[in-house]
Formats: sequence, C-alpha cells, structure tokens
Amino acid sequence: MTVSEISCTIFEGLVKSVTLKEEDFPGLNSLSAGSNLHAPLKCDCPDKISRNSGVRYFVTYPFIEGDDTKKLSLKFNISVEEIWKANNLDPTTTVYPNTTVLVPLKAKPFVNLNIPNSEPPIPGFLPTIPVNKRAKIIQLKKLCIAVSVVGFFLILATLVSCGLYVEALWKRSNKQQKNVSDETSISPSVYKGLIDNGEVMIKQMKFEGTRQVIDVHSKINHVNIVKLHGVCYGEDDFSWSYLVFEFPVNGSLRDCLSSSSTSLSWHRRTQIAFDIATGLHYLHYCAVPSYFHMSINSKGIFLTSNWRAKLTVFKAIPADESLKESGSLTSPGVWVAPEYVLYGSATEKVDIFAYGVVLLELISGKQAADGKLFEESVTFFGGGANEGCCFEQLRNFLDPCLKEDYPIAEALCLAVLASSCVEEDPLHRPSIDDVIKILARMV
Repeated sequence: MTVSEISCTIFEGLVKSVTLKEEDFPGLNSLSAGSNLHAPLKCDCPDKISRNSGVRYFVTYPFIEGDDTKKLSLKFNISVEEIWKANNLDPTTTVYPNTTVLVPLKAKPFVNLNIPNSEPPIPGFLPTIPVNKRAKIIQLKKLCIAVSVVGFFLILATLVSCGLYVEALWKRSNKQQKNVSDETSISPSVYKGLIDNGEVMIKQMKFEGTRQVIDVHSKINHVNIVKLHGVCYGEDDFSWSYLVFEFPVNGSLRDCLSSSSTSLSWHRRTQIAFDIATGLHYLHYCAVPSYFHMSINSKGIFLTSNWRAKLTVFKAIPADESLKESGSLTSPGVWVAPEYVLYGSATEKVDIFAYGVVLLELISGKQAADGKLFEESVTFFGGGANEGCCFEQLRNFLDPCLKEDYPIAEALCLAVLASSCVEEDPLHRPSIDDVIKILARMV
C-alpha cells in the first residue's frame, strides 16, 4: 500500500502523505504488511476554560478545497468565532487546503452535509450548435497564445513607461545633488531615495540582470513581498540600471534589531517570523512558476508602519532550474546552507536554512554572519543539560531588549524550530508548511 493511499483512505486526510514520509523514512513511497508507521495526528482535549464555556469535545477536521470557517460552522452548527478561538485564528488568517483544525463541540459530533452550494444558479438551457471538439481546442489554444502575447506587451509597455518617468525624476534629482551621501545607503548597491516626496528603495544592478528581476516581479504579487515600481537605465553607461522598489517605512529587520531606540516586542517578532514564512510559502508553492529565493537574510527583510514584514526579491531562480555556479545568488556576509556552499544545489531547503538563521537573529538580536551564533544557540539542546539549566541558557541567549517580557514556552519552541531549520542535513529540516503550522499557534 502506498503512503498516499494510507493518508487519503485510512486516515481520511487527517495526516498528509509528506508528513508520514518525514516522520518515518525520507523517500518512503510504499509499505508492506507488518511495517510500523508513526502517524502524527492533530488532537486535543478541552481544558478548564473550554469546559466552562460548554465545550465537551474537540473534533479534528481536515480542510478540503472550497472549505472555509463559515462553511465549517454550518456543518457542525457552531459559530465561526468559536472555531477561530479554538485554533488561535482571526478573520484575516489564510487557512490552506489539507490543513487540520480543531472543531469545538458542546454535544456529540453531528455533521450536516446538506450545505447549499454557494455557486450562482445555472441559467436556463440555451440553444447550442454542435462544434468539432478538436477545432474548438485549437481555437482555445490560439486565443490563449494571443492573450498571453498581448498581456506581455502591455506589462512591458507599463514598465518602460514607469522607467522613463523614474529616469526623468532621477535626472532632475541629480541636477540638484550629483553625489549620493553615505546616509542614503541601505546596504551594498541598495539606496534610499525620494520621488515626489515619497521614500523609495533603489537597487543598482548590472544591465543584463535587470530583465530577470522584471520577469520575476511580473509573475509574483504578495502582501509580504516588496513591490517593484519601475526601472531606469544609466544616462551614459548602459552596463548599469536602477530598479525602484517600495520602501517600508520602518527599514530593515537588521537595523531594527541593532537599534537601541527600536525595541521589537515578542509579539511583533513572532508576527514577523510568520510573515517571512508566508512570503516564502508563496514563492515555493503558489507562484507560477515557483521560485527559490536563495538570499533570505535580515538585511533584505523590511518592516512596514504596522511592523509587518516584507521580503525583497532582487534575485530568485525558478524551482525547475538547477543552479550552475555555487554562491552566485548569495549576498556577502550571509551565512548559507552547507550543501549550497559545497555543491551549489538550489532547493527549498536552502531557503529553510536561511530562514532558520533569521529566526536565530530574531530571538537573540545578534547578527549571524557566520556559524558562531549557531554554536551559541545549540548549547542548551545538547550535552545532557538538565531542564533548569536549559531554560537558564535559553534566557541568556534571548535578546536582552525583551527584558524577560515573553512566554518562555514560546521562546523555547521558536528556538527549537530555528535549530531544526539550520540542521546540517537538509532532509532533517522542516518544510515551510510545518513552519507555518507551528507559528500559526503563536500569532
């Protein structure tokens, strides 16, 4: 029997096949009679607070395509708010298909499967004309090709127009001040500037790399990714170009962690960790084609006015392409996955490693430019230390700016998650799905 059959039939979707593989043996595809299988199932029992509100049972339910919390409330005859409360969700939270949630019930489980379809009613019959099926498919293909070509040229025309506009503003600004002061520098080849009194981020790139960035940003759009506004080319030297991005007002995560005047609370740090994971999940699984970021670091993560995180995507590679040269997409001073340094292999696990490094920086406030921070972080996970010593070492590792204003259980959970993300063996690192499920309980 295959792992997919076990997941879908025996456990009825309550555990995903990829989770079974990761829990037992990486690369596991089938099982024979007599094999032992570890199946991690999500379950819970009502605590005292839940029982006081009348909750007697928690039913584990896997979301399917088309489900939402409103439809779930109709199936089990409970309020949407009760579902949110039991799963630490809010109305803005995105719940993905195949995610399991806990349904709080005050009586024995009863599921109403006669939920009316929310799709619009089908109109009355219209006269039809027989059409040759093959001819229709060919016409559809031609129409899709035509729409794609028109759409491409519209996007190209828009970017060129934006580029010409930005170039004009850039020239006008250069007439007033020819030299860029050091204060405008955000990081190497990245600057902060003003256009119509609005702050923007300007990335200087080689001319040949500009097309790749424009191509990526024409295919992605997400609230946790910094948006590309336009592009302009050098006035004299066409070997350089300038990409203009939005500039989140609170600056980079690294600057906020290093600033003595900016103290990030524990709640803000867990929300930032969740936002970064959500942006990575979009790139890995939702973008078409999917991408590997390959350059996640605290200097390339920016914070908005309400302290929500956005990823800069200056370079990314499609998931179906292999990297030719080791280290060609990393930033200087960034601590990267060992398999990427040794073999130049580009996988989602390289992004998971980099994400773990950012988590360590969020927890400690320190900058992780090499393996030193990692060595400090794992001292309380090994060596046979007792529980009290473990918590004391964890407190010493946490950012002093937090002033012990944090839940120690969440701090330990986040530290363990960060440590698992930077495992030397990429097969031992969690998936971005696993990361989101853990963090969803904290935000």
